[in-house]
Amino acid sequence: MKELSLKYGCNPNQKPSRVFMEEGELPFEVLNGRPGYINLLDAFNSWQLVKELKAATGMPSAASFKHVSPAGAAVGAPLSDTLKKIYFVDDVKIPLSPIAVAYARARGADRMSSFGDFIALSDTCDEATATLIKREVSDGVIAPDYTPEALQILKEKRNGTYCVIKMDPNYVPAPIERKQVFGVTFEQGRNEIDLTGDNLFDNIPTDNKTLTENAKRDLKIALITLKYTQSNSVCYVKDGQAIGIGAGQQSRIHCTRLAGNKADIWWLRQCPKVLNLPFKEGIRRADRDNTIDVYIGDEYEDVLREGTWQNFFTEKPEPLTIEEKKAWLAQNTEVSLGSDAFFPFGDNIERAHKSGVQYIAQAGGSVRDDNVIETCNKYGITMAFTGIRLFHH
Repeated sequence: MKELSLKYGCNPNQKPSRVFMEEGELPFEVLNGRPGYINLLDAFNSWQLVKELKAATGMPSAASFKHVSPAGAAVGAPLSDTLKKIYFVDDVKIPLSPIAVAYARARGADRMSSFGDFIALSDTCDEATATLIKREVSDGVIAPDYTPEALQILKEKRNGTYCVIKMDPNYVPAPIERKQVFGVTFEQGRNEIDLTGDNLFDNIPTDNKTLTENAKRDLKIALITLKYTQSNSVCYVKDGQAIGIGAGQQSRIHCTRLAGNKADIWWLRQCPKVLNLPFKEGIRRADRDNTIDVYIGDEYEDVLREGTWQNFFTEKPEPLTIEEKKAWLAQNTEVSLGSDAFFPFGDNIERAHKSGVQYIAQAGGSVRDDNVIETCNKYGITMAFTGIRLFHH
């Protein structure tokens, strides 16, 4: 197939809409449903991300995309019982394969942002992965292949309209890419920068130069994730998965704060007081996720006020106090942080430190590098200058 007509473009008034190849055939096949314009933007960006994560780590990888930026990205590292519980996969009856675990991590890290996502899988989608996907609100999935059992499960989702795309894993795009803006054609070489090697971290200007193997893996995950995140962007990673992504902010400190707040929420969801919230039976998954998010935040009274808490809980929970939050957040350590360009000031490091960051990879090259290095040294943080900028637009 050389061309695929779409219902409309980014918005319903933007017609006609299509995707096509100037030479050769489209490198994907629609197995079910009808993808839209934004669906395919998410699909192709997320596919590149998981393909590169798999190449960099050797592990099955998954991503959850919303509006052309990742809400989550992860590799198939083992899940603790706590993570199974906060990702709501502890009740699954069949064993979770490595690709299913990668998906559970990518989808579960920021469940609010992943609502209605497009999913990418580096490996064949199997029955376990399809079972998890079927339970969530999602627009579609792209993968190199699907088992017959998985395809049948996915075809039943959304009354048979769920979008399932099979991607040719051997497809190599042309080295020059083009796009039009306001009738003007832009052309550039594709961003083929290699982010798989440990030589990324050779230049460490901080006093602490310790980089564990897990830290190297997590920093690679952060940088590859940022390669496909709308800039400015930063990414917090722990134990093989992104736990906070800040995308498309005009100020880097706002990126760092936004992503750091998401990382904090991910960690606070593992607090025993949150894990043991007395939810009513039958509460919808989206309502439960939103309730947890509000309960953790500063506006917790919105779900604890009289006449409201009864909609969600069997009994009224006690608030999670500021002191309890600080004590729990202090236990989060060994977090890695990547930035798609240099940190201009040490305030980014100050904010990162509050979310347990111990390892940083950033481009370097700011006139205030000395201030950034000094701030890292104050907290014993290891920071590598990669010399690589990863802007994505």
